[in-house]
Amino acid sequence: MTFIVNILSLGIPFSVALLIASLGEMFNQRSGIFNLGCEGMMAMGAFLGMLVPYTIGQGADVPGIYNYLGLLLASGVGALLGLFFGLVVVTFRAPQGIAGIGMQMFGVGTAGTLFRHFIGGTQSVPGINTAPIPGLSKIPILGTLFFNHNPMVYVAFLFVPIAWYILFKTPWGLRVRAVGTHPRAADSIGIQVNKVRFQALAVGGALAGLAGAYLSLCQVKMFSDEIIAGRGFIAVALVYFGHWHPVKIMAGALLFALAQALQLAIQGLGIDFPYEFLVMLPYALVIVVLAFSRKSQKTGPSALGKPFNREIRT
Repeated sequence: MTFIVNILSLGIPFSVALLIASLGEMFNQRSGIFNLGCEGMMAMGAFLGMLVPYTIGQGADVPGIYNYLGLLLASGVGALLGLFFGLVVVTFRAPQGIAGIGMQMFGVGTAGTLFRHFIGGTQSVPGINTAPIPGLSKIPILGTLFFNHNPMVYVAFLFVPIAWYILFKTPWGLRVRAVGTHPRAADSIGIQVNKVRFQALAVGGALAGLAGAYLSLCQVKMFSDEIIAGRGFIAVALVYFGHWHPVKIMAGALLFALAQALQLAIQGLGIDFPYEFLVMLPYALVIVVLAFSRKSQKTGPSALGKPFNREIRT
């Protein structure tokens, strides 16, 4: 029982970065933009998130506030990178897959270069500590699992109903779904397709930056070149796995995170088994699940990856 509780208590915080980034990518794809640059945006967010408390937060009267300023900076820069990506793929109509790989390389490379210039080597930061919910955290088992986490864990899971409401219950969410499914029909009724796509990319970039900052400020409390470790690409895959729906995306993020927690727990048991196979377990799980999951064409954006030009009818 203790073994299972440990896996679950590790898996929930492990899922947060994936969940936040996947929700951002969901808005991108729902608007018709396929963004493989999520990994680069997360890397920039991870570096900038820890840079603020590392450079100006140490020795401050209220050092904790600089952690949250780091989160805001990471989100803001992520939004700017999303807009820049929109300039490339929406305005100039560059191939989205190639542009995404370019954004990934740009973000990871820039974050690593700035890290070596401003910090030079591996440095830790105090980060954002666990915030148990009074009363609820004392509940046996359930308290440890659900109510004894970092504040960003609670915020991330709160994002799920918020994203659902925005996507399915607001006029803006309707416009996002319209431009990702029938952009020409949306344009014919006065919806500015490219404007909505820029807005969705800004939201997706902000969430990607926030996800990266969560890793450096809340989970590992440091920055390294390999801190993202493919989570940006996993986030893109989870959007497909979750059929572009926030709740299903959350389930996919938890599944991957629990597999990651399981491999760490097995390593901790000291079993004589090549640890490399355990490390690849979560990634192999994603491939298997995607291979055998049935994509619903009804919920998927039919204009995904297709640039829109109102002057050309296809």
